[in-house]
Amino acid sequence: MKKYIYTVMLILMAITVTQAQRMLPKQKGLEVSTGVVSNDKIGNDYYLNIGMTVNGKNGNYQLWALEYTHQYHDYKDLRIPQETYTSEGGYSFFLLGDTRKNITLNFGITGVVGYESINRGEAMLYDGAKILSEDNFIYGAGGRLTLETYLSDRFVLILQGRTKVFWGTDLEQFRPSAGVGLRFNF
Repeated sequence: MKKYIYTVMLILMAITVTQAQRMLPKQKGLEVSTGVVSNDKIGNDYYLNIGMTVNGKNGNYQLWALEYTHQYHDYKDLRIPQETYTSEGGYSFFLLGDTRKNITLNFGITGVVGYESINRGEAMLYDGAKILSEDNFIYGAGGRLTLETYLSDRFVLILQGRTKVFWGTDLEQFRPSAGVGLRFNF
């Protein structure tokens, strides 16, 4: 009988030891995400983001990212492009999740700096109209709510809702967006 008890205990210990450890402190990850920028119209307005994460304790992590955002503004039959190049850094806090961190809900706060270009720097339009908004260096803060789920031990699928508030811009200060991403943990 002792042989069976020891065998069962050994199997249970092996199962618990061989489970993947997720969100280990100081573990790094590479994150790529894309999504739509929410405004009056949803169409060709999008963002591309690449970032790095460094895990902390209790499911929290640091986030460092570079982002390109492309939007259009309508003027008569012309679409005026607005491009924003930003870098951000911040911290994401673990809110909810299961004990093995298979699915987690995180809230992040970031600081944002960048550059905004309107109509690629051309102020005059074809009909003689002048764009009054200028290219600017911008700065601000961002927030994001992410639902993260592990696809495997290294790959994480990310669904996110984000918003950024910018100062130093002639255009919209409040810019919400939604997207999807993939993170590879090293």
